[in-house]
Amino acid sequence: MSLNDLDKALIEAARIAAASSYSPYSDYPVGAALRFADGTIITGTNIENASYGLGLCAETVAVAKAMADGRRGELEAVAVSGPEKRGDGAPITPCGRCRQVLNELAALGGTDPRILCVGNDEVREARLSELLPHAFGPAHLD
Repeated sequence: MSLNDLDKALIEAARIAAASSYSPYSDYPVGAALRFADGTIITGTNIENASYGLGLCAETVAVAKAMADGRRGELEAVAVSGPEKRGDGAPITPCGRCRQVLNELAALGGTDPRILCVGNDEVREARLSELLPHAFGPAHLD
């Protein structure tokens, strides 16, 4: 996959965000970066908790920051990056919960963002609709 400069910047933002991770229990820092139609990038990182189920994923933190800033829709692309020195180095994808959280934000603007799944030496691209087919969203409640 050939990356353009915008994608490279988005991936770099996700990697930088991962460096701020609070992941003392898993030692698995994750960073996420969301890019909007106006070029704005908002990042998030995973935040763990001693009560494990209360931890927050990087994508969820980024979406919460974006929505707290009043962003509704216009989500174009997301990059998710895991630790460079853990696991097999393969690209990581958003978990199921994060796919749903991303879908909510995307659905508000009618977009199907590109998801850049970042590994040590490879980036895989998928549309959110491929990762979460037949998603439940705001339109189901009308």
